[in-house]
Amino acid sequence: MKLFVGLGNPGPKYAGNRHNIGFMALDRIAEDHGFSPWRGKFQGSVSEGRFGSDKLVLLKPETFMNLSGQSVGEAMRFYKLTPADVVVFHDELDLAPGKCRVKTGGGHAGHNGLRSVHAHIGADYQRVRMGIGHPGNKNAVAGYVLRDFAKADQDWLDDVLRGCSDGAADLLAGDSGKFMNAIGRRVNPPRSSGGTEGPAKKKAPPEPRPTKPDPAPADAPQDKRSPLQKLMDKFS
Repeated sequence: MKLFVGLGNPGPKYAGNRHNIGFMALDRIAEDHGFSPWRGKFQGSVSEGRFGSDKLVLLKPETFMNLSGQSVGEAMRFYKLTPADVVVFHDELDLAPGKCRVKTGGGHAGHNGLRSVHAHIGADYQRVRMGIGHPGNKNAVAGYVLRDFAKADQDWLDDVLRGCSDGAADLLAGDSGKFMNAIGRRVNPPRSSGGTEGPAKKKAPPEPRPTKPDPAPADAPQDKRSPLQKLMDKFS
């Protein structure tokens, strides 16, 4: 079994925040695949389900972001898991909106949720970095991540969340490549054989060819007059 953790802050005030994209990913997985109702456990909310014979536990820590590791550590000890069995979904400032990457180990890059998880279980867990873009100024980061996604973000956000749900079984099985492909198919769906150029343009009708004068009948008498004689005959 594995433990998928979504990072975010609890309560309706934060539900639509960029910082809560990890919660959103787990909500979509639970909804799409008929997982058990969310219940309070491990200082968070837990939902359980299966893909075939493989069990998956979803955890949304409700300790607030900077204490997320407490909840993760408690769940890990209860299920007797190792850091290799844990996958954390979180917002990533260093990736463009709609981009996702899977990573194992490494630093927390100043992310308070990851910092707390590092402190409680170490760094050797897998994470799904879900791009939200950067506001351009580090002093604006706190306000940026704690604001709701804009209306213009909803299409790509829905694609990413659906892709995470589509690929959840692959990620559970340890195939991060297939998981990423599932997201890619949602965010950048393959083009049809006809392309995506829109409706085909109607061809302009061909221009009419200039008509040639009918050739003179083969038995027509030939005019043997000179040009001067023709001119004189014209005015006579």
